[in-house]
Amino acid sequence: MSKTIVVGMSGGVDSAVTALLLKQQGYDVIGLFMKNWEDEDNDEYCSSRQDLLDAVSVADTIGIPIEAVNFASEYKERVFSYFLSEYQAGRTPNPDILCNSEIKFKAFLDHAIELGADTIATGHYAQVREIDGKFQLLKASDESKDQSYFLYRLNQRQLSKAMFPLGKLLKSQVRAIAEQHGLPNHAKRDSTGICFIGERPFREFLNRYLPTRPGEMHTPEGKVVGLHIGLSFYTLGQRQGLGIGGTKEASGKPWFVAGKDMANNRLIVVQGHDHPALLAPSLTALDCHWISGTAPELGHSYGAKTRYRQADAPCHFNQLVDKRCEIDFVEAQWAVTPGQSVVIYDAEVCLGGAIIEQGGPIMEQRPT
Repeated sequence: MSKTIVVGMSGGVDSAVTALLLKQQGYDVIGLFMKNWEDEDNDEYCSSRQDLLDAVSVADTIGIPIEAVNFASEYKERVFSYFLSEYQAGRTPNPDILCNSEIKFKAFLDHAIELGADTIATGHYAQVREIDGKFQLLKASDESKDQSYFLYRLNQRQLSKAMFPLGKLLKSQVRAIAEQHGLPNHAKRDSTGICFIGERPFREFLNRYLPTRPGEMHTPEGKVVGLHIGLSFYTLGQRQGLGIGGTKEASGKPWFVAGKDMANNRLIVVQGHDHPALLAPSLTALDCHWISGTAPELGHSYGAKTRYRQADAPCHFNQLVDKRCEIDFVEAQWAVTPGQSVVIYDAEVCLGGAIIEQGGPIMEQRPT
């Protein structure tokens, strides 16, 4: 009997080619379209209806059955509530990471197994390798598309049930395969941004759920240079939307967000991309998760990403108590942002990561 694989089909070209390749390899393939958000079904920015139509059209072309399943309540409880609480606390979360571990590889995986699946597959650009009974998460061959950063919170069970057929392909190859086989979405552009926000203005979306609380913008030295609408609406390294121009003293250099003084409701801003307050030689992080169950070795040199599509930054790891860790970088990193994830790599192997608590001198330069 052939293996049954349930493929998460989003309506995009990556998941479409994933299903096609598995069908060509002789597997029994079932498509599953996940609806994870329904608050703005009639909103001009919501594409879920068109995405479902695209997924159904692809499934019909390939010749596989497809089912739609609604995980909106699970998503709101496990992902969106966390997203809001983090922004309210002044941090910048990455809900796509939590969506992978809690929805796509938990709720979706459990549902797929109920359908009789032996394993699941998605259109993520990543790879899985088994060595001596342990499963490793690897970078994709196309490092410009590698998505292992978003998958670092997966565990051994989840990886053992996961397949990533696009892991060895370039994006250009994926589109070529889709066009060659007449998939109707072969030219559909990739979705961008957080899934439930889509293309809508981020600040406008956030303002629906979080209140504004205006306050002052300060330099690290305590000089007032402007007003903000609420600390939740800004992130470290942000340049656009601050509403303050250059000054003669700093030769008109642009302003950047360098920190948040939550106690005094002050946004800390500096001028110049390379201002010292934006550079972090180290960071501390919380809620460590290691895919193998074992933390990285002390004293060993690793690579770390503090944001998606960043080049691996050489670093050293130090395990602290209570699932906390410290990362020391060989070169200071720019705008290390609380709430984001730091993900650790040993060459092409993703070891896991943690949620950034704070980095470098940013916290030290807040006014009292």
